[in-house]
Amino acid sequence: MPQTDRLPAALPDRPWWKGAVIYQIYPRSFADSNGDGIGDLNGITAHLPYVASLGVDAIWLSPFFTSPMKDFGYDVADYRDVDAIFGTLVDFDALMARAHKLGLKVIIDQVYSHTSDEHPWFTESRSSRDNPKADWYVWADAKADGSPPSNWQSVFGGPAWTWDARRRQYYLHNFLKEQPQLHVHNGEVQDELIDTARFWLDRGVDGFRLDAINFTMHEPALTDNPPAPPTNRVRTRPFDFQLKVNNQSHADIPLFLERIRALLDTYGDRFTVAEVGGDDSEREMKLFTAGETRLNSAYSFDFLYAPALDPQTVAASTRVWPEDAAAGWPSWAFENHDAPRAISRWGATDRTAFAAMKMLLLLSLRGNVFLYYGEELGLPQVDVPFELLQDPEAIANWPLTLSRDGARTPMPWIADAPNAGFGSGTPWLPVGPEHIPLAVDRQEADPRALLHLTRRLIALRRDNPALAAGDLTLVEVGATMLVFERRVADQTLLCAFNMGPEPTIWRPIDPDTWRQLEVVNDVNSWHFNGYGAIVAERIAS
Repeated sequence: MPQTDRLPAALPDRPWWKGAVIYQIYPRSFADSNGDGIGDLNGITAHLPYVASLGVDAIWLSPFFTSPMKDFGYDVADYRDVDAIFGTLVDFDALMARAHKLGLKVIIDQVYSHTSDEHPWFTESRSSRDNPKADWYVWADAKADGSPPSNWQSVFGGPAWTWDARRRQYYLHNFLKEQPQLHVHNGEVQDELIDTARFWLDRGVDGFRLDAINFTMHEPALTDNPPAPPTNRVRTRPFDFQLKVNNQSHADIPLFLERIRALLDTYGDRFTVAEVGGDDSEREMKLFTAGETRLNSAYSFDFLYAPALDPQTVAASTRVWPEDAAAGWPSWAFENHDAPRAISRWGATDRTAFAAMKMLLLLSLRGNVFLYYGEELGLPQVDVPFELLQDPEAIANWPLTLSRDGARTPMPWIADAPNAGFGSGTPWLPVGPEHIPLAVDRQEADPRALLHLTRRLIALRRDNPALAAGDLTLVEVGATMLVFERRVADQTLLCAFNMGPEPTIWRPIDPDTWRQLEVVNDVNSWHFNGYGAIVAERIAS
C-alpha cells in the first residue's frame, strides 16, 4: 500500500470549531515565567509558537481567575480578573493578541455552578437573610432535628450542606464546602453570569467551556436522592451511593443555556462546549446541544474514566452520536486535568506503540478533539507522594485512586535544564522522572518521536475533511480490531486499529481499492503489528 500523491477533497462549509483540534493548557503547570514555581499567563504566551506548531485550531485555558485556590481556580472569587499568581488582565490581553496572531483561537473556562466562599457575592449573601444577595446562593433551614435539609452528598466527600452560623441556615455545595452553590434559578444571578460572559467576549475570547454545567440548577423542593443500585465499581465516596436526580440536572438548565447561546451568537463565530459528567450524561449532553439555540458541543467523559481503551468502548461511545443534526456534535478527550494520564490509566504493555495508536484513533473520531498538554509527548502519570499532594480530591481519596495531581505536573520542556525547563523555582508539583527523556527538546531532535507524529496526524486531519467533519460508520468491532469509515462528499477513508499488543490480520472486502494515507506501528498488506493502525483512502473509480 504505497503512499501516493493526492489532492484533498473539497472542504465542506462548516464553522471553524466543527471538527477542531483544541489544546488544553493547565496554567499552573505549563510554564513558569517568574520563578515562583507556578505556571502563569506570560509563560503560556512565550510558548504559544510551540502550540501553534502542533497545528491545533485553538487553546483552552483552565481557570486563571482570582481565587483562593482551594480547588485550584475552580473556586472563583472574581470572575472578571486574573489571579495575581497568573498575572494581570494586561497579560491576558497580550496572550490573546499573540494567540490570534499565530492563528490560534482562545477558549476559556466559565464556572457558573458555584463560586469561592471568598467571593464578595457570598460574603454579602451569608451576612443576613434579607440583604440584596440573600437569594444568590442556595440556602435552606435545618430539619427539625438540626440535620441538613436533604441527603445530598458532595463530589469530594461528605454532605453537600454546611451550616452557617451567620444566617443560621445550611448552604449547598456540590463540591468543596469552600465552593458554595450559586442559585442559578434566580434571574439576577443569571443576568450577572451573562454579563460576565460578555466581559470576556468583549476582550476577544473565541468561546467557553462551561464547567460542571449540569450542576447549575437543583430541585427547589430539596427532595432526597434515591440510593444507587449496587455496582462492581469500588465506591470511594458517599456521593457514589446515590442517584443524583435532585441536586443536579434540573429541567430549566437548557433555558439558561439558550440565554448563553443567544449572547454568543451576537459575537459571530464563537464556540461553546459543555462539561457534562455523571450517571445521566448521555441524555444531558444531547439535551444541552439540541437544535441551533443551545450549546455547540458537549465534552464527553466516556474515555476519561473508561477502564480500558478497546473496540467495544469506542464503538459504544460513537453510537451515542449518530450522523443526525438533531443529535448534536460531540467533543472527545482521552486525557484532561481531572483524569489520570491515559498511558498509565490504560496500562499499555508497550507505551510508545500504544501512544501512537491512541493519538491516531483520537484524531480520527467524528467530533472535536481535545488534546491535554503533554499528551503529544506521551507523558505517563506521575506518582506524587502523599506529602506532596495538593489536590483536595487526591488527598481525600488517597490511596484508592490515581490522583489528579499526577496528571497536573509541570510540562517538561528541556530535559537537562532545572525542573525540565518549567521554571527556575521549585515547582508546585514535582517533575516526573519518567518525563525527562520525553521532554520537548529531546523529541524535537528525534524524528521518530510522538511529538512529530502528532503534528503529522493533526495535519492529516486538517487536510482530509472526512476526518474532520465526515460521517462515521462502524465496519468491524472485534476483540482487538476496530474499523470504521469516515465519509464526506467525494472522500471516503478507512480507519483500522489493532488495539491489542499482539499482531493480527484484518482485510477489507476490497483491499485493492484503498491507498495508504498514514500508518503507525507497521501495517503491511493488512498485517497489523501490535497497536498497528492505518488510515487509507478509497481510490476513485
